[in-house]
Amino acid sequence: MERNLRKTRVGKVISDKMDKTIVVAVEDHVKHPLYKKIVKRTYKLKAHDEANECNIGDKVKVMETRPLSKDKRWRLVEVMEKAK
Repeated sequence: MERNLRKTRVGKVISDKMDKTIVVAVEDHVKHPLYKKIVKRTYKLKAHDEANECNIGDKVKVMETRPLSKDKRWRLVEVMEKAK
């Protein structure tokens, strides 16, 4: 599989307490099946952060990768915006 065809997501780091792992909250806008209103849905991904460079509040881009652990299937691509 080509690297540029893999899924990418942009989200906010909500936890960096694990070694080389961050938890990223990704916000998605979906249409409610019955009422047709656009609703915000937030889901969490665990991502691999090799250099431990992320902090809570950073805006990051993550990319899908092979399974790295039981529930870690994403890796950090770039830190788009550091937390203030």
